[in-house]
Amino acid sequence: FYVSTLPRSLKMWGFISYLNSPELVASFQRCCGLVPRETCSYGSRNGLVHSNGSDAFLCVQEHPGPHYEVRNWLFYFLFLTSATLGHEVFYITFLPCIHWNLDPFLCRRLVNVWAVVMYIGQVMKDILKLPRPPSPPVVKLETRVDAEYGMPSTHAMAATAISFTLLLSAQERVKFPFELGLIVAVVLSALVCLSRLYTGMHSALDVICGVVISAVIMAVSYPYWGTIDYLQLHNPLSPVVGVVLPLFLSYKYPELDHYSTTRGDTTVILACCSGCSVGYWVNERLGLTFDLAGPFPVTLPPLTLVALGLGVVRFLVGLGMLVLTRQTVRWASLRVLCRINGASVSDVEARRRKEIEVPYKFSTYVAIGLVNSILVNRVYVMMGLWDLGNSV
Repeated sequence: FYVSTLPRSLKMWGFISYLNSPELVASFQRCCGLVPRETCSYGSRNGLVHSNGSDAFLCVQEHPGPHYEVRNWLFYFLFLTSATLGHEVFYITFLPCIHWNLDPFLCRRLVNVWAVVMYIGQVMKDILKLPRPPSPPVVKLETRVDAEYGMPSTHAMAATAISFTLLLSAQERVKFPFELGLIVAVVLSALVCLSRLYTGMHSALDVICGVVISAVIMAVSYPYWGTIDYLQLHNPLSPVVGVVLPLFLSYKYPELDHYSTTRGDTTVILACCSGCSVGYWVNERLGLTFDLAGPFPVTLPPLTLVALGLGVVRFLVGLGMLVLTRQTVRWASLRVLCRINGASVSDVEARRRKEIEVPYKFSTYVAIGLVNSILVNRVYVMMGLWDLGNSV
């Protein structure tokens, strides 16, 4: 009765606080079989008995290892695998693979939407400065991004944007059961979102806000996707804008009072988009885009063993070229920039300075974008992989 008589604004605020509570995240982790390994007392070997003060420190030394216990390995591997769908390894493999094995048009759409969504999400994190769930009570399975702020979840934003951009764009190009594609998009997005709770990196409110923000950006921009695509390919100023604007946004990224990986990660994303944008414009000028041939939507050929084998070979060759490009350009750009700024290449703190971090990461991933969009498919033609792959 008391709750029902509260003003609506207080009820809403209470609900929002509940969604943002670390106890909700900890409860979800426990339901999935991930429980904290509490500090033990003297003589205990299972690490599940409480202790305080210096005794706790001595016991942690006596029983080193993970600070958590996994009681459901299915959920553990499922959610840790889902969490990787928001990391660099996924982006540098999945997005190019769409280009190499399906349709460069789809890759172009995905990269454009992904870059916009991620930039907005990363900037919002460092403007709002809302913390991640504390540990304890939450068990944290990731450490690299723990210095970042929490609101909104960019994993949730990226998963939503990539899944539904691919769904909406693919229906224009290829024939497939839309209902099946919708189910796959919802399931993949949900797994990534839940993985952020399972790994203890975000509250439920962070994840929900990430999904909503991504959905709003897509809804607002969707009517203009075709126009943006046309200007990107045909406007003579496209390569200039494609380089200058992302570089400007990388340098003008919000400053923090401590180092965070958000600026570097945002620079990587913008640089990939920049390199791909210039590369697609160059392909259009050269008259060879490797896009699917219409009329659209086309019917894809059946997936045979030969087609699958060629796809695997194209993926491995392309990935090898991207990794080689990354290592080469990164090695060279770091040494040039460190010498210019009088810093040592082995000095981690120096490499985090904006005058070094932004240009070396931007140049590295612009090169990756250019190689992905221009060079890889032409290597396939030279190796006889592209024509064979499209004839199956």
